[in-house]
Amino acid sequence: MGITKVEGFDTRVTEMADVLKALGHPARLSIMEYLAESSSCICNDIVDELPLAQPTISRHLSELKRVGLIKGSIEGKNTCYCINEESWSKVLLLIDTISNNISNQNKCC
Repeated sequence: MGITKVEGFDTRVTEMADVLKALGHPARLSIMEYLAESSSCICNDIVDELPLAQPTISRHLSELKRVGLIKGSIEGKNTCYCINEESWSKVLLLIDTISNNISNQNKCC
């Protein structure tokens, strides 16, 4: 498999593609759902909720944090995670913009 070409695309588009790619894994979507349902930051509870080993979950958390979808704070020996609402708002805005454009177009088929 070759390297994906990203040159020539708007920075906003390439960054959003990276975010959406991160969301393309079932474990990461499950983590996002779990964090969205929680009323506080989550530490070690995620390991109890998913059928994955702790190191695997840590890797998925790292990827979500890398693209800015979640943020974490260190409290003692634990790192607590929550959804980065500012970043999530950008995802929703993109999806809303695309949805509105589709709704306003003539149907092609």
